[in-house]
Amino acid sequence: MTALDFSTLLPEILLAIYAMAALLAGAYFGKDAIARPIMWITVAVLVLTGFYIGMADRPQQTAFHVMFIDDAFARFAKVTILLSAAAVLAMSADYMTRHGLLRFEFPILIVLAAVGMSIMVSAGDLLSLYMGLELQSLALYVIAAMRRESVKSSEAGLKYFVLGALSSGLLLYGASLVYGFAGTTSFAGIITTVQTGELTIGLLFGMVFLLVGLAFKVSAVPFHMWTPDVYEGSPTPVTAFFATAPKVAAMALIARLMFEAFGTVAGDWGQIIAALAIMSMFLGSIAGIGQTNIKRLMAYSSIAHMGFALVGLAAGTELGVAAMLQYMAIYAVMNVGAFAFILSMERDGRPVTDLASLNRFASAEPLKALAMLILMFSLAGVPPLLGFFAKFGVLTAAVEANMGWLAVAGVVASVIGAFYYLRIVYYMYFGAENDGIDSNMGPVQMAALIVSAGAVLLGAATMFGVDDAAANAAGSLVGGDASTIVVTVVEEPAPVD
Repeated sequence: MTALDFSTLLPEILLAIYAMAALLAGAYFGKDAIARPIMWITVAVLVLTGFYIGMADRPQQTAFHVMFIDDAFARFAKVTILLSAAAVLAMSADYMTRHGLLRFEFPILIVLAAVGMSIMVSAGDLLSLYMGLELQSLALYVIAAMRRESVKSSEAGLKYFVLGALSSGLLLYGASLVYGFAGTTSFAGIITTVQTGELTIGLLFGMVFLLVGLAFKVSAVPFHMWTPDVYEGSPTPVTAFFATAPKVAAMALIARLMFEAFGTVAGDWGQIIAALAIMSMFLGSIAGIGQTNIKRLMAYSSIAHMGFALVGLAAGTELGVAAMLQYMAIYAVMNVGAFAFILSMERDGRPVTDLASLNRFASAEPLKALAMLILMFSLAGVPPLLGFFAKFGVLTAAVEANMGWLAVAGVVASVIGAFYYLRIVYYMYFGAENDGIDSNMGPVQMAALIVSAGAVLLGAATMFGVDDAAANAAGSLVGGDASTIVVTVVEEPAPVD
């Protein structure tokens, strides 16, 4: 271990120290007195850490014998993860206070999950991959069941835990197969083993099991079964978090693993990811049509959108990775705005999630309805909104990779899925008169809704630099050579203490 190792992991180390300090503060001062200050301090810490990582202008670095990689790809994913987590925490504070859900443990668990996600996207070894994945997962299991007096919340936490444990077992089995046949857990060592462009049967099965374990984390079909129930049963702020940062982290981890460990056999894993993409796009688009609960609808929306993001990965090219990263960043922005609105849906002080409760909402709250309309159109992929360009990017990558059939399937699925987004708009503007909702929206929620809607409306013209940052991140992942990294690290002289 060297000073360079620790400096490379400085953001993750500082976040972990903050989480432990906040835990001690909560235990010492009492959970009721300290909960709200910890919430807002955590928001500030996440934002500052995100900006620190995003502003860093340094070459690719590795730490702990290439188990941790700090490059432009990891930094792009980390900034998206940290800012998404901060936005969800900020807009959840008023909701959790009103409904008696505010616990000082909640922001601490979010920070620990963010540390796990940061390790995931920087993983250069199967061991660090698993450590980051489990740190994230264990925190998410707890917050899913945070509302202990609710049967649905307890059920959501239990389902997530049981199925998550199953997926972890499958992933570990795949890792053991890969280690057995490659003789190493390092991504750079694995890709050296498969330099010939052909996978042995053992490595192929290991890769498939690794993909299965990670497909669970992104809710890809057929490993999506937990998503609707967990989204519906978890407290709405937790659902908002599930729909943003963890999805970005898991998708980035799949890209990291596939390109750095199996990059020479993209034709093999590209077919698997393409199959996952098609199933996810169509099931998410079709199954969402029959939903009457907006949280379950957003679960199926998430499944469909992960299918579109997987289209970019299936292309197996630098353009595809850039399109996927851009898609995930735009997806996170759209979901922050959508859940800011969902958090405000109440009637007589109680949360409401029934779609029919939105009937004629536009007549009472025209500005909020307009912002929600923009977000729904963007999620549906209607031009010229940002969601359209996100889908256009991944479909273009598929066409460039001679996977036109996958792009056609994506267009068809997008048309089908547009139905349930437009149905929300129909309810808000043309629905039957009934007992509406009290849109109890705090200033932070209102800001999140308006800023998200404005971003997807105006972003088509500027992209806010996301496209350039995504292209740079993709270049650092696909353009780099993992084996060169290993040689460089091994040949470096030992540092003088």
